[in-house]
Amino acid sequence: MQQKITFSGHESFICKQFWLKKTYDFAQTGRRFGDDTAVVDLGVGKNMVASLRYWGKAFGVLDEDDIPSQLADFLFGKDGRDMYLEDFATVWLLHYYLLKTNRFSIASLLFKELRKERIEFNKEQLVNFMLRKAKEYETNTDNTNTIDRDANVLIRMYSKPQKGETIDIEDDFTGILIDLDLIKRFKQRDLNHKLVEWYKIDAEDRVNLPCEIVLFSILNSYEGQQTLTFRELLTGLNAPGTVFALSPDGLYNKLQEISEKYNKQVVYTETAGNEVLQFRRIINKYDILNDYYNR
Repeated sequence: MQQKITFSGHESFICKQFWLKKTYDFAQTGRRFGDDTAVVDLGVGKNMVASLRYWGKAFGVLDEDDIPSQLADFLFGKDGRDMYLEDFATVWLLHYYLLKTNRFSIASLLFKELRKERIEFNKEQLVNFMLRKAKEYETNTDNTNTIDRDANVLIRMYSKPQKGETIDIEDDFTGILIDLDLIKRFKQRDLNHKLVEWYKIDAEDRVNLPCEIVLFSILNSYEGQQTLTFRELLTGLNAPGTVFALSPDGLYNKLQEISEKYNKQVVYTETAGNEVLQFRRIINKYDILNDYYNR
């Protein structure tokens, strides 16, 4: 089935630190984002109301009917495990969901497709790639300006602003994904000797990524599958290696941790060159998250 991708909807706002909790609390009351009173109730402008709703859906906090999801209840509900996003694990979890929902498709396409072509890119290459994908997927726009705005938001969401930039640095540092430092910046001269900003997503060990978040993502992305190869988990479309930009050694270490901690339920084996993760029994993915947050 052809994948659906979308651009725009965020009103050029990045998702900030307390927005998802604010969105959850508002939706829990049964009020609607389209109501005339939403601006007053949320205490933000009309465009920002639309952005809050957009990011709520993009991060899997709201479903298509603006109803809070199981993930939202788990994080932000009465007994919410991390209401104010103070734990790095939660930020990794939200990054995973942002790619999974594919509503902010530029992020999903970057990690799942563009990065397999090149780990270093400039903004022009990023936009051109997305324009190509927009045609390929017959999506809702082929407008360069629309995709350029998505690229700006993506960069501000994932990479730390540099000194001297003509943006509100304090504002951008409130973005919820900024501390993952997944997209790094560097400058390079082009053929005309002009300094151009480049970006790269290196494959790393991700020592601050808990193995429980990796296991949750596997259970969620490969629901019902009992055996998964190392290569699939490293390079598959929704694999942890792809989503979290893990190096082979990094993924190997996470799988070893998973196998050691959950040895009665899952095992990682290396036999005759076959490296596989095998599930011995059905695991409730939210039990895995509870293991992490209750420790």
